[in-house]
Amino acid sequence: MSRRRKVVFAAVLLGILLILLAAFDTRLKIRTYTVCSDKISIPLRVVLVTDLHSCNYGEGQKMLIEAIDRQKPDVILLGGDICDDKIPNDNTEALLKGIAERYLCYYVTGNHEYWSNRIDDILDLFRAYGVTVLSGTSETIGIRGQCINICGISDPDVIRYTDSTAGTEEQLQELEHTADNGFYTILLAHRPERIDIYGAYNFDLVLSGHAHGGQWRLPGIINGVFAPDQGMFPKYAGGRYASGDMTMIVSRGLARESTPIPRIFNRPELVVVNLEP
Repeated sequence: MSRRRKVVFAAVLLGILLILLAAFDTRLKIRTYTVCSDKISIPLRVVLVTDLHSCNYGEGQKMLIEAIDRQKPDVILLGGDICDDKIPNDNTEALLKGIAERYLCYYVTGNHEYWSNRIDDILDLFRAYGVTVLSGTSETIGIRGQCINICGISDPDVIRYTDSTAGTEEQLQELEHTADNGFYTILLAHRPERIDIYGAYNFDLVLSGHAHGGQWRLPGIINGVFAPDQGMFPKYAGGRYASGDMTMIVSRGLARESTPIPRIFNRPELVVVNLEP
């Protein structure tokens, strides 16, 4: 083989290696969105944590906790599937231990928490660390003089796996008048494919997960290949969407080693939402 061919061959191999490294990269990515509203008078920062599935981010979840700390959030929203149905809660508990005492934290369930058949223990765990569990409920919070409404609904599987008769529609109806106070209103809801249902209410912002970024991506070409409850080429795999005046932001989630199918061009992400005037 001539020297020129060797150089070309080496360059091709290097290119393939770099593509493979990028494709299967599972390093944590910080994805930031800015949402403006005349209901916001001072900047606020929300960190969205979804679909952790009890995955490991270093001893004591150090990498994830430090990433959250660097964002200096005003509030942390835990958007479901923080626990997994097949993996113990140890990594989830380590995360809660690292953040719940220092930040306002709110949580809604995802489907895997119900699939675990230990939902009561999971809810007790979150509450034990001072995390507020939202289930068709809301809180109005004040941060540096700025009031916002934080609403949350349980995953629809609450009907199948518990004695509750309050599904998505019933819980949303409980929240129907939350925004009547005129404050900026956020809905934390695990499943993004229900955007049209959420859009019928007066929420300013919906934060979701569940889709895992469509698992496989081709950046700039295909946003996701498959997502649960959406099927092939999901519309709401990850990113920013709108329904009327409502904005929805979907996190690609934090799951990595727990997923049976590897993520491709789809790094796990921590979502930061800057609310600005």
